[in-house]
Amino acid sequence: MLGLVYKSTGSWYAVKAPDGVFWDARIKGKLKIDEDISSTNPVAVGDTVLFDTEDERIKTGIITNVTDRHNYMVRVSPHNKNQKHIIAANIDLALLVASVADPRTSTGFIDRFLLTAEAYHIPAIIVVNKTDLLKTKHEDILQRWQEIYSNAGYEVYPVSANDRTSLAQLEAKIKDKTTLFSGHSGVGKSTLINQFIPGIDIKTKVVSGWSGKGQHTTTFAEMFDLPGGGKIIDTPGVKEFGIIDFEKEELSQYFPEMRKVLKDCKFNNCLHINEPGCAVKKAVINKKISEERYWSYVAILESIEKKW
Repeated sequence: MLGLVYKSTGSWYAVKAPDGVFWDARIKGKLKIDEDISSTNPVAVGDTVLFDTEDERIKTGIITNVTDRHNYMVRVSPHNKNQKHIIAANIDLALLVASVADPRTSTGFIDRFLLTAEAYHIPAIIVVNKTDLLKTKHEDILQRWQEIYSNAGYEVYPVSANDRTSLAQLEAKIKDKTTLFSGHSGVGKSTLINQFIPGIDIKTKVVSGWSGKGQHTTTFAEMFDLPGGGKIIDTPGVKEFGIIDFEKEELSQYFPEMRKVLKDCKFNNCLHINEPGCAVKKAVINKKISEERYWSYVAILESIEKKW
């Protein structure tokens, strides 16, 4: 039987059959999957799988095959820094929920998420939540973020999850798409999803007062159907977005604003640090590429070099 994976709990998967019935399925033996992908989880939310029925009465089955993915998104495994963890598969849009304050999302975190989406050919957008709580100094940061990421080619949606009217444009954007929601704990991801899918009641927790950091509410990735069409994949809140399997020479290709000028660099293997005739550094000087994004690139490049 063919089915779509809606939830992963590590060993069991909630699989929705074409008739809308959910089955609890597990893996038994060696799966026939793409052997080029070495990850801690062979089956991910968003996968279309083949499964054999095991017990019709209680709706259990055994997954025998994962069909070809048209894309997937990974991060460093939380349990092994040398392995990939597939966050989700077959994604139309990667949505990062960020907040300027309570808790503060770093631009480094945003950039790592965006470059991973670029590397796996997934369009990405940034949703800046909690705009109703911003003080004057925070509003200046939000304005700068909008400038930086719009110039880089990304759509930025400032919203307040508690204000339904501020979500209209975003709701139209995710309609009829399978959208991955990601972000730090405490940025309001669950509150947003509760707004888009009334009655779903995903648990939310307030930001810890003493640390300014969010508390984890989602333990496993899970997919939900949007009432107006499309799906949302909710993912656990992450403290860091660890990148994996990136080559130094290819990193700049995943910064869209850098990609536009790479052909003008004097050297094909330019890393945009000390090389003469570098078009990227020239674009930074001419303010066509933001300094913030450039220094974020340098920091990520250095983190890759440390692994060599």
